[in-house]
Amino acid sequence: MIETGRMCRSHINDYTRRVIRVFSWGVQEELVEPDIVAALREVKSLRKGEEGTHDNPPRKPVSVDVVRRTLPGASPTVSAMIQVQGMLGERPCAVYLMRVGEIDRSQRNNGLWYYTPESHKTEQYIGDKIIPLGKPEQELIAPYLEGKNPAEAVFSPRAAIKEHATERRGRESRYQKREQNSRRKLNEFYDHSSYRQAIGHAIKKVNKGLPDEEKVPHWTPYQLRHFQATALKKNKDAGRILAQAAMAHTSPTTTDIYIDDTDEQLIIREILAMERKNPFESEK
Repeated sequence: MIETGRMCRSHINDYTRRVIRVFSWGVQEELVEPDIVAALREVKSLRKGEEGTHDNPPRKPVSVDVVRRTLPGASPTVSAMIQVQGMLGERPCAVYLMRVGEIDRSQRNNGLWYYTPESHKTEQYIGDKIIPLGKPEQELIAPYLEGKNPAEAVFSPRAAIKEHATERRGRESRYQKREQNSRRKLNEFYDHSSYRQAIGHAIKKVNKGLPDEEKVPHWTPYQLRHFQATALKKNKDAGRILAQAAMAHTSPTTTDIYIDDTDEQLIIREILAMERKNPFESEK
């Protein structure tokens, strides 16, 4: 992996851990001798500055202007996903794995909906995670809830394909042909790769025919999470506190260690949701 030069140090360490987990599963299934896994676990992670490795530069937030310019190239489904994720400041999986039954639309006398993911990356630290949804998010999500059962995806690749077909005035697209003729059917849910690729396709579509100096720069879904944290921190009086509560961090300088989802943090997120406006809408 080092010799290819294609993977950064942290990516190589991640793949190494995956290999070890595969062999650990082999021990559980009595396919691998335990001493092999014990030896593999002695393989240390690559440290910063290790010869032949490189680290990617820190991820920077995507600007509102870049997102706005990207949206016209995206299908309505992907456009809604981008805007919802950007406003919530959540990881991409919180949007592409969103299920209809995980959204409580009872309003609770405050005009908010509540999204409780079935699982999330930090559940070992905070247990159930409750994400208040304000009016802008509700308006984007509502059309994708109608006629679906609780287990279905809110944002589905299948819906995006239908939207592309409508855009092409009813002509069958190559995506529909692939769905009909291939044994591999379209998934019900997006994943980290397909969501990232959908944004990439939107950028490519927008950039078609534009001069180099006007092209939309490449960006990824995780930059939307950074966008929200950066935007909140710009508040001169309580920005760091707001960012910490909204992102559920133990401190405003870390994204790795999480604490209990306290009532105080939920209250702050509710206030943010009730006051939220959609920054990605075109300026009028």
